[in-house]
Amino acid sequence: MAGRLVTTVARHARRSLLQQRRDFQAVRHSHALALPDERFQRYNSPVPKDVDHTMVLGTPETRVTTLANGMRVASETNMAAETATVGVWIDAGSRFESAETNGTAHFLEHMFFKGTENRSIRQLEEEIENMGGHLNAYTSREQTTYYAKVLKKNVNNAVEILSDILQNSTFDEGRINRERDVILREMEEVEGQVQEVIFDHLHATAFQYTPLGRTILGSEKNIRSISKANLKEYINKHYTGPRMVFAAAGAVNHDELVKEVGKRFQKLSTDPTTAAELVEKEPAIFTGSEVRIRDDDMPLAHFAVALKGAAWTDPDSIALMVMQAMLGGWDKNAGAGKHMGSELAQKVGANGLAENVQAFNTNYNDAGLFGVYATAKPDTLDDLCYVIMHEIGRLIYRVDSDDVARARNQLKSSLLLHLDGTSPIAEDIGRQMLTYGRRLPLAELFARIDAVDADTVKRVASRFIYDKELAIAAMGPIQELRDYTWFRRRTYWLRY
Repeated sequence: MAGRLVTTVARHARRSLLQQRRDFQAVRHSHALALPDERFQRYNSPVPKDVDHTMVLGTPETRVTTLANGMRVASETNMAAETATVGVWIDAGSRFESAETNGTAHFLEHMFFKGTENRSIRQLEEEIENMGGHLNAYTSREQTTYYAKVLKKNVNNAVEILSDILQNSTFDEGRINRERDVILREMEEVEGQVQEVIFDHLHATAFQYTPLGRTILGSEKNIRSISKANLKEYINKHYTGPRMVFAAAGAVNHDELVKEVGKRFQKLSTDPTTAAELVEKEPAIFTGSEVRIRDDDMPLAHFAVALKGAAWTDPDSIALMVMQAMLGGWDKNAGAGKHMGSELAQKVGANGLAENVQAFNTNYNDAGLFGVYATAKPDTLDDLCYVIMHEIGRLIYRVDSDDVARARNQLKSSLLLHLDGTSPIAEDIGRQMLTYGRRLPLAELFARIDAVDADTVKRVASRFIYDKELAIAAMGPIQELRDYTWFRRRTYWLRY
C-alpha cells in the first residue's frame, strides 16, 4: 500500500513537472507581449483594451439659443454645483489684425478692465472681490475670451459686469499710455520663456507673410503706437453678435441665462461677416523653412519640428490627435518612468537623449501644426533628431494596433480629466461653438476617436507626413542640430 502511494505521488510529480515544461515552452514560443497567455496574467495585461466610457452618455446636454443680434448662448447645467463660470468667447484674435496694428487684440484684453462709463477701475475690482468672484481674460491667434467664475447667486451680476466692460469701456488715453509699459514688461517675461519664443518663431517661419505668423503681443513698435482709434476700430469690426458666444457651465439655468444675456447685450453690431470669410481673404500658407538662433551661452538647446497639420473641421483632425498621443512625451523632471507606452518616450528616456520631449498638435481655422518640441544637451542632439524623425516616419509605415488602442485610451482620459470644473467646461463649450458651430457630445467625440485604427493612422500620416515640407525653429547651442535637408529627407523611408 505504501509502495503504491509513493508511486502515485512520484507519477503526479512527474506530470506536474511535465506540465510546467509544456507551459514554459508555450510561453517561450508564443509572442508573449503581442499575444499574452492569460493563464499567467491573472490581474493585468500589457496589451491595452479600449476603455469603456459608456458613462459619458449621461453627461448633461449643452443647450444653445441664438439671440436676435446673432449672439449664441450655450450652457451646460449642473444644479448640484455651487459655482458657475460665465463668459464671452469671441471669434477674433491676433490673426485678424494688420501688420501695423498687430497687438491690438491683446491690448484690448488689458483695457477692458480699466473702467467703463458705469464703473471706475476701483469699483470694478471691488465689486468682483466683494462677491468672491474671479474675472479673467486671454487672447490667442484666433480667439479672445472674457470670463468670470462666481457663486451661483451672483450669475446675473457677472453677466451684467461682462456686458458692461465689453460694451461701455471708456479707453481713457492716460490709461492706454500707462498700459503700454505693462504690456512691454509682459513681453520681456514672455521672451524669457524659451518655449514660448520657439513657438512664436515656429509660427513666424511656417506661416511667413501671413497673419497667422504674427505674434499675439505684437512688436514693441506697435505696442508704443496703438491708439484709442485702433482699439475702437477693432471692436467695431470684430466684436459682433454673430462672432460671439456666451458660454456658461455649472449652477446656471439656461432659460434665465438667455433672458439675462439678451437684456444686457443690446449694443452689439449685427454685422453678418464671419471669421471664415475673413480667413478666406488672407489664408494661412505653410512654407517649408527654418529659423535658427545660435546662442552658446544657453545651457540647453531648444527646438521644434513641425509639419502642416489639420484645420479644426478637417475630417482627419481627430486622427492627428490620436497620433499626437501615440508620439507622447517625456520629461526628465516629471517622474514618469522609462517604460511608457510611447516608443519616442522610451527611447529618449532610456538613452538620456533629452531633458524633455513633447508632441504637439495645434489647430486653426484653415491650417495646423503637428510635430515635436524638445529640450536637450548639445551633445545628444544628433541622436535625438534621429529618434524623433524615426518615430514620426514610423507612423506612415509601421503602426501597431496596440499602440493605437493605448493612444485612444490616453486621449479619451485626458479629455475627461480636462473637463474637471466649471471653467474648463465653459472654455470647451465656447471654443467648440466657435470652431465647429456646435458642441460635440462626448459620446460622439469618443466614437470618432474609437473609429481611428492602425490603417487610419497610416493613411493620415501619408497625407500629412509623407514627403512633406517641414518648419523648424531652434534656439541655443544648436551647432549639432541636423540641417533642414536632413530632416526633410526623413519624412519618408526608402525600403528595399
